[in-house]
Amino acid sequence: MSKPISVCECFGITIQGEGALIGKPTVFVRTGGCDYRCSWCDSLYAVLPEHREEWTKQSPEEIFAKVQELSPEPIMVTLSGGNPAMQPLGPLIDLGHEHGYTFCIETQGTIFQPWFANLDYLTISPKPPSSGMDTNWKKLERCCEAAKGKSCTVVLKVVIFDDLDYGYAHEVATRFPEYPLYLQTGNENVGAGFSLEQVLGKTRWLVEKVAAEHWNSVTVLPQFHTLLWSNTRGV
Repeated sequence: MSKPISVCECFGITIQGEGALIGKPTVFVRTGGCDYRCSWCDSLYAVLPEHREEWTKQSPEEIFAKVQELSPEPIMVTLSGGNPAMQPLGPLIDLGHEHGYTFCIETQGTIFQPWFANLDYLTISPKPPSSGMDTNWKKLERCCEAAKGKSCTVVLKVVIFDDLDYGYAHEVATRFPEYPLYLQTGNENVGAGFSLEQVLGKTRWLVEKVAAEHWNSVTVLPQFHTLLWSNTRGV
C-alpha cells in the first residue's frame, strides 16, 4: 500500500508562473512540510509546523481524483511545496502517467528521490544568500543525478534579490554548466502591500545587469503569477 502524502492544497486550472514552464496550463498539488526556512518564503502556510492541522494526509488515488476533477483532460501537474521532495510522490506520478498527465516539480536540491527520474520536468532551485540558507553542493549534485537515465528534463532556477544573489547564480552556472539556468526576480512584497512598480523595477534591474555583461546563456523571467494576481493564494 502506498504511503500517504501530506497535502496543503490542490488548485487549478491555472498557469505555471515561474521557470522554464512559465505560462503553461497546470494543476497545482502543494504538499506540506519543508526542510528550509527561507527569509522571503511566500508559502509559509505549506512550510511551518503550526499549519500542520490545515494539511491532510491523502493517498495517491485521492489526490489524482482531485486532479481529474479539476482537469478531466490530461494536463501538466505541478508538484509544489514546501519541499515536495520530502513526500512519497512516486506512486502519484506513475498513476498520472497511466492517464496521460505529465508532472513537474520544483525543489531546492536538498533531498534526492529515485522517482525524480520518472518526472517529466525537474526544476532545482537552490536558494541564494538572501534566503539565509546554505547550499550543500553535493546534495544538489545528487538531485541532478537522480533524474538521469530517463526522459526527465532538468533545469536550474535561481531567485535574484540583490548583487550577492547574482554572484551566487554565477557560481551555480559554473558548477552545473550542463543544465539550462533561469534567473527569476524575487518577490519583495511578501507580508506587505503589493507594488507592481517595485516588481517591474527589480525585473528591469536584472535584465540590464545580464545584458551589460553579455551573460547570454541564461534566461531572465519575472514571477508571472505575481504580475497577474499579486500575492493572492491559490491561483
